[in-house]
Amino acid sequence: MTQLALVIDLNVCVGCQACVTSCKEWNTSGEAGSLADVHPYDADPSGTFFNRVQTYESGVFPHAETIHFPKSCLHCEEPPCVPVCPTGASYKRKEDGLVLVDYDKCIGCKYCAWACPYGAREIDEARKEMTKCTLCADRIHNEALSERDRKPACVLACPTSARLFGDIHDPESEVSRTIHERGGYQLMPEWGTRPSNHYLPRSKTGEAGCASEACACRSQTSESSTHDRREAMEGAR
Repeated sequence: MTQLALVIDLNVCVGCQACVTSCKEWNTSGEAGSLADVHPYDADPSGTFFNRVQTYESGVFPHAETIHFPKSCLHCEEPPCVPVCPTGASYKRKEDGLVLVDYDKCIGCKYCAWACPYGAREIDEARKEMTKCTLCADRIHNEALSERDRKPACVLACPTSARLFGDIHDPESEVSRTIHERGGYQLMPEWGTRPSNHYLPRSKTGEAGCASEACACRSQTSESSTHDRREAMEGAR
């Protein structure tokens, strides 16, 4: 069975927010309808986003580093948000593995948001409907678009190519090969949700700040970064 997903390279994400803005732009004009902004020009703006980038620091000087961590729905293969929905609005689509919301059935009860351990769902306060990343479901299968454009908006907008998109169940796909070759991992696999989206681990920074592709340190992952990633995710829930 096809399972579409993202693979995100934490080594090259620069936290530019291009994925965030392109996601909101596409989905505001798409089938999700307008996504609410709450006091967008105030000192503490907020609103509805399908994708967010969290930025935090890891390590201590002189080996501290800034980590940009994109977060959205992981389109789990065992999504806990689906069985708790009392109306069947939250569902997993068989043909491509996407976890979606039927807005006509959603009553805004927030059960799915409470069930999601990743904090990936947000209530649209203006419409009182639950929203989430759809991997641009209304775009990736749109034959009116060129084949190149049939990708999630965030993937096309990323200036560093930190985001890959494809079928992780196809062993010959770029995403599957990348996961295998570079040690791609699932976020918090101990929860048993089997997230489809994968992350490529950050390389361990050498004492001289080595970033060379030829350096052996790039093949090692940082235990402290992994610990900090977990703390950041727990804090975002």
